[in-house]
Amino acid sequence: MRVILALCTLFLITGPCMANGPADSSSAVKVFRSGEPFEDVVDNIKMAIVERGLLVSGTLHVSDMLNRTAPDLGYTEVFTKAESVEFCSALISHKMAQAAPENIAICPFTIAVYVKQTDTEQVYVAYRSPHLAGKGKEVADEIIALMEGIIEDSI
Repeated sequence: MRVILALCTLFLITGPCMANGPADSSSAVKVFRSGEPFEDVVDNIKMAIVERGLLVSGTLHVSDMLNRTAPDLGYTEVFTKAESVEFCSALISHKMAQAAPENIAICPFTIAVYVKQTDTEQVYVAYRSPHLAGKGKEVADEIIALMEGIIEDSI
């Protein structure tokens, strides 16, 4: 539940996006736009993960939870659709742990796909940019390359 709430908070603070790249390379959340239908983007992300020999560990139906609870909590609905796809890489996880054991908190990796209530024709894709402890810069770069490769193959 904390992961979902953290992701939801990150979605709310994302800024403007560019068509074929992240909005701001220094941002904690990288956001992309897609011209493909929502369901296709979600399916494409899952396929791109599997094609890399990785396992999709879960799909979080974020908009279902937020839309169900918004009225009771006094909020308006933010998303028409939002799902987060979770996955992990054993190889990258080992590298993160070798750099600093606390980096394991970065797993699983998550790519979110969403449509805003205020922009129902646009599909967005986002991920958290990793900031690793210890000597994790090279591993963080590897995670970014993995995430952006999956997204580029999907949108």
